[in-house]
Amino acid sequence: MIKQNIVHQVIERTGLPRVKAEAAVDCVFDGLKKALAAGDRIELRGFGVFSVRPRKTGIGRNPRTGSEVSIAPGRAIRFKPGKELHEITAANPETK
Repeated sequence: MIKQNIVHQVIERTGLPRVKAEAAVDCVFDGLKKALAAGDRIELRGFGVFSVRPRKTGIGRNPRTGSEVSIAPGRAIRFKPGKELHEITAANPETK
């Protein structure tokens, strides 16, 4: 699913014009991005939780040369599905 599919579903369910539906979807995504950039936790009941966690310093390998490369510490976004979403995807073999 891509963003335009979400916009289309908003149009179908609400009857909003395309411009307003796109603005609404953009507003939601912008809010999510800003919250994650600030390190906030986003909990969407029935769907799941997005959180930002620190990532450790590590050592990787350059695939071309095979030499070791230091990987700087950073932050990574994690998603944990909610109970309802987990049950739906576990019960539906088509999603695997």
